[in-house]
Amino acid sequence: MKVVLLPVKELAQAKRRMAPWLSRRERAGLVWAMLEDVGRALASAKLADKVVVAGRDPELAAYADRRRWDFIRERSQTSESRSVDESAVALRQQGATSVLRVPVDVPLIEGRDVDALLGRPLAAPAALLVPSRDGRGTNALLRMPPDAFPSRFGRDSLRRHLAAARRARVDATVFSNPRFGLDLDGPEDLVRFWQGKGGAATRSYLAGSGLAARLAGKGWGLHE
Repeated sequence: MKVVLLPVKELAQAKRRMAPWLSRRERAGLVWAMLEDVGRALASAKLADKVVVAGRDPELAAYADRRRWDFIRERSQTSESRSVDESAVALRQQGATSVLRVPVDVPLIEGRDVDALLGRPLAAPAALLVPSRDGRGTNALLRMPPDAFPSRFGRDSLRRHLAAARRARVDATVFSNPRFGLDLDGPEDLVRFWQGKGGAATRSYLAGSGLAARLAGKGWGLHE
């Protein structure tokens, strides 16, 4: 069983790197907009046997229910790595043979991007890692089996994931994808997103909330 795991940080703590530019409410609104785009992509993927949302907010449980997806209610969130690994273990116990972790902040992805990962022929133990745009982060991680090696999200996570895979004797492949590569962590990412195409819900939120105009006024280049 191929499972897509979508872990979502508590909305009150969402996108703290953007705190100097966006209020807490604006950051939460941005997460919901990105979730709509990512959720639409996951819903259109054809090769996922199951999509699972992991989080603590009741609103997320309701969102997963509307999508007819499973929901893992976390008791606490100490780190992204722990959230992903605990969920992966639980999913393996439920019969998952592979788990693809997809972040909520990649609103440009499409269903075909997810299927390209899920459909790649792998022989366990194996992993696929999609790097961030700068080549340092890990914007998607597929492991077969789901707990093949520990997660190492955070600074320089791609290098650390590859090292963890080597220690566990897991065949790990880096698979670049520009839509997965652009995660929205700062104003410069919003500019790159805005200058491209796709991510309709996120684009609509940036325009409708006034964030695009405000950031443009600060010289960040988000012009209509």
